[in-house]
Amino acid sequence: MSPNALIPSHRKPRRPSASSRALRAGVTGGFLTLAVTGATVPANAAEKPVAETQEMPTITTALATSAAKSADTAEQVAFNYERQALQDSAFSKAAKAAEKHKAEAVKKAKAEAKKKAEEARKAKEAAQARASRSSERSTLSAPSSSTATGSTATLVSFLKAQLGKAYVLGATGSSAYDCSGLTQAAFKQVGIDLPRVSQDQSTAGTQVGLDNLQVGDILYWGSAGSAYHVGVYVGDGNFIGAQNSSTGIVERPLNYDMPTGAVRVL
Repeated sequence: MSPNALIPSHRKPRRPSASSRALRAGVTGGFLTLAVTGATVPANAAEKPVAETQEMPTITTALATSAAKSADTAEQVAFNYERQALQDSAFSKAAKAAEKHKAEAVKKAKAEAKKKAEEARKAKEAAQARASRSSERSTLSAPSSSTATGSTATLVSFLKAQLGKAYVLGATGSSAYDCSGLTQAAFKQVGIDLPRVSQDQSTAGTQVGLDNLQVGDILYWGSAGSAYHVGVYVGDGNFIGAQNSSTGIVERPLNYDMPTGAVRVL
């Protein structure tokens, strides 16, 4: 036995340090308190205040729920931004498409309007052309007697002076005529000798169409070279002739008895 074994120690018993006490205390107030107790720490080592101990937060249910909500909120915000971007893109595309369709519609409408205007212009020109041709035909088929000048005026004046006289077959004037006798006597007034009978008078001049008559043209009924009746065109769509024994010498419109043809000797 050691001679010092029974000698009581004068050293004070070692008190546990503050860090050791904190470690033994465990979890305090929801935080895990960690303290390191050194085995070789001398008894008289200065103890650190409790405030200097390191604490780490403990993940509680409330904290986890809050973090989850924050994540959901961030995800929803991101989704909203993405959806808004898609909507903006769709609206932009739709607006561009609508503008393109509008431009095409305007272009098509202008083309249609131009086409209709062109068709209307052509129709108007065609109508004017038809009216002009009709007017020309009317003028040619019924020239005015006022165009009779010189020899034609003398011819017409003689024929009008014979109106009302009798028709007598074979007569050549001056109180009665047959059809060819009247035309022969009339043209003799202007120095033209016509054949005696209507068949020969129908080929005595240049053949002309009934739509191109002039005052003084000889009208005939039947065919050229074998006509059975003659008269003289005096203008305004009328002719003078010795028609028959019932009517004598008369002035009639062409449509009273439309002739077959005409010859021009003046």
